[in-house]
Amino acid sequence: MKRRVVVTGVGVVTSLSSQLEKLWKKVLAGESGIHPLRAFDASDHKVKFAGDVQDFSTEGYIPKREIKRVDLFTQFALVAGADAVEDSGIDFSKYDPFRSGVIMGSGIGGLNEVETQEKRLILKGPDKVSAFTIPKLMLNAASGHLSIRFGLRGPNYAVATACASATNAMGDAFKAIRYDEADVMITGGTEAAVTPIGISGFANMKALSTRHDNPAGASRPFDADRDGFVLSEGAGILMFEELEHAQARGAKIYGEILGYGTSADAGHITQPDAEGSGAARAMSEALRNAKLNPEDIGYINAHGTSTPLGDKAETTAVKRVFENWAHKLSISSTKSQLGHLLGASGGVEMILSLLALRDQTIPPTINYETPDPDCDLDYTPNTPRERKLQHIMSNSFGFGGHNASIIAGQFA
Repeated sequence: MKRRVVVTGVGVVTSLSSQLEKLWKKVLAGESGIHPLRAFDASDHKVKFAGDVQDFSTEGYIPKREIKRVDLFTQFALVAGADAVEDSGIDFSKYDPFRSGVIMGSGIGGLNEVETQEKRLILKGPDKVSAFTIPKLMLNAASGHLSIRFGLRGPNYAVATACASATNAMGDAFKAIRYDEADVMITGGTEAAVTPIGISGFANMKALSTRHDNPAGASRPFDADRDGFVLSEGAGILMFEELEHAQARGAKIYGEILGYGTSADAGHITQPDAEGSGAARAMSEALRNAKLNPEDIGYINAHGTSTPLGDKAETTAVKRVFENWAHKLSISSTKSQLGHLLGASGGVEMILSLLALRDQTIPPTINYETPDPDCDLDYTPNTPRERKLQHIMSNSFGFGGHNASIIAGQFA
């Protein structure tokens, strides 16, 4: 028998706020976390704004002696992960460590460390490259450190599927509990790619917005004048738990994970399938897996990156799956406020979707000013909206043609 999976804790690090309820309040108020770059001097870069995190502190989370041993993306994961564990109220010492694990997503991993050590190699020679280089940059560093931090000895690995990483990680964590491989899983995503190479690499492939006159208005998913995504960083981490395990300890429940679907475009390494066939397959599989009909979904937190091709393809995919119900759905892209956290985006967006479910309120797509005939669904423009919700879907689509969709519902 398939076991039921619920969410009992969440933690966030974002450019808008790293405090859950403060973040939600700002999202509903239509505030933006996009600003002129402060992470480094971007004066000679084509793009000079991003969603770099400024109110982040490791104090009380990571011992000072350990800070230099972990890249920023792992620091984000340790802080958001500790918040998620605290929010859940679980005491791991009371449970079998082999029944708890970590599956974490990241599209790029320790890019800060790569750049730092490359400079040391060139300027000071090979003997000056840090002995911590490899343990800091490896993609599985975040999941490894989280398991060490909490003594978790169950399933533990990293997922790297570009912008779909966190959602694929959550899907794997969902299956690990559903099929009795674990009782508790820490999952989600983390990313810290707002670096000189990260910004210049995406800018030179013309993926980023260049709206320098209005950084806060640069991310405008589904708007006719969108011109690219805005690079951001942070983490979104959730505690997935088997229902009876959670109930036995009196845990609060944000919602129940009901279904997951994934697919590949098998087309272009960066461009989405124009007809949205792969994205549609992921959504359809999530619905089938959850044993739900299209009209059971009230809200989709769209991948909605603010790229001309991506938003159009996702709109097409939603129409293919939901048909007549597509125009009755509430859709929004919280990337309009937070930018694109790459491999961490799915984790943050799932958390915001669960809050939408909790408060029966759809977060807005801000900066929506000019309708696009190719994107003609209800994107909840600029202001939040109350709506009775029973089930929500969150989409993540990544470079490489990776597609992932996950569905949650009110716990009953």
